[in-house]
Amino acid sequence: MIPFTKPGASEPYHVMGARVTRAALDDATLDYSRVQQAYVGYVYGDSTCGQKALYGVGMTGIPVINVNNNCSTGSTALFLARQAVESGAIECALALGFEQMEPGALCVKFPDRPTPFETFDHITEELVLVGHEEIPLAIRYFGGAGLSHMQKYGTKIETFARIRAKASRHAVNNPFAIFRKELSAEDVLASPVIMHPVNRLMACAPTCGAAAAILCSAAFARKHNLDQTVFIAAQSMTTDTPATFESKDMIDLVGYSMAQEAARQVYEQASVSPDDVDVIELHDCFAQNELISCEALGLAAEGEGEKLVWDNDNTYGGKFVIDPSGGLLSKGHPLGATGLAQCAELVEQLRGRAGLRQVEDARIGLQHNLGLGGACVVTLYSRK
Repeated sequence: MIPFTKPGASEPYHVMGARVTRAALDDATLDYSRVQQAYVGYVYGDSTCGQKALYGVGMTGIPVINVNNNCSTGSTALFLARQAVESGAIECALALGFEQMEPGALCVKFPDRPTPFETFDHITEELVLVGHEEIPLAIRYFGGAGLSHMQKYGTKIETFARIRAKASRHAVNNPFAIFRKELSAEDVLASPVIMHPVNRLMACAPTCGAAAAILCSAAFARKHNLDQTVFIAAQSMTTDTPATFESKDMIDLVGYSMAQEAARQVYEQASVSPDDVDVIELHDCFAQNELISCEALGLAAEGEGEKLVWDNDNTYGGKFVIDPSGGLLSKGHPLGATGLAQCAELVEQLRGRAGLRQVEDARIGLQHNLGLGGACVVTLYSRK
C-alpha cells in the first residue's frame, strides 16, 4: 500500500493505482507479464478506471475486471482474484484497489434514480431518524446501531471513545496512516457531537489511497521462487438476508448478521475458532462498528464487547490485537483500497515485518471488510 492522504493531497487515482501495483510486484519479485488477470476496485469513478491505472504499468492484454461493492470493494476484488486462482482457471492474479475521494460525508451521486439504500433509509426513519433528517446517511446508520447497542446492553459512550483512542495509539507506529496523533478517550469525548452517540472523532474521514496484492497458486510460487510464508486459509463473502430488515434492529441493518455468517463459514472452512486468532483488521468505519463487529466475529459474546474493550483485550498485551494499523478510524478509509490495505497489514504481521506494530508470534490473522447495501468479506490468513 501507499501512505493514505486527505482529499486534494493525493496523486490522481491512476497514478496511485500504477504506483502501488509496481510496489506489490516488487515485493513479490515478479514481472507484470506473469499476471494473468486483474481485479480492480473503486467506488467513485467512471467505468474502466482499472484499465487506466494498469495501462500505466503495462498493456499486456489481460482481462481487467472493474469492481464496485461499496466499502467492501477492495476485499471483493481480493475474493474474485482468490476464486480465479483457487479454481485453477489461472495461476496468478492481481487485486488492486484505489480511491480518489472528495471532502465531506458520503452522499448520493445519482439523485435521478432509485438509491440502493431506499429500504435502509425507510427502516432508519422508523427507528432513529427523528430530529436527524439532515445528518449524512452513514452517520445515521452507524449512530443508530451504536444507540441500539447502548439501549440493549447498557453500553457506555466512553467505550466508543476508548476504541477510538486505541486506534490512534496503534496508528502512531504506522507510517501509512493518515492520522498519527495519539488521542485520549477524553479528547474523543470533547470533540463535537454529530449525532448521539457519535462524536466527530468516532467517525472515519474521507481518504485517498491505494493498495494491491498478488495472489498465486502454491505451484506457481514454487516455480518462481516466491515467498510462501502467508496463505489464505479460508474466505467467505455474504450479502444481506431478510434478517437485515425484518429484525427492525439498527445493529442488523449495518451488517451484523452478514458478518456473523461470513465469520462462521470461515472458521468452519479453516477448522479454527475465534480464540485461535492472533491479529485482526476489522471494519471500524465508526467506533460503534468496531464494538458491534467484535461480537459478530465471535471475539466477544453478544453484549460483551464492552468488557473486551475495558479489559484491554483489543490491544497489545490483551487477548487480541485489533486494527494494529490504526484501522479505518486512524489509518484512513479510501473505499476501494481499504480491503486490500487490511490484507497488506495482515500479511506484514504474519511475515513478522510490521516493525513497531508487530504482534508477537502472530500466526493467524482475520480480516473483516463491510459494505452497506450490502456485502461482507471475511478472510483468514495463516503463516506456514
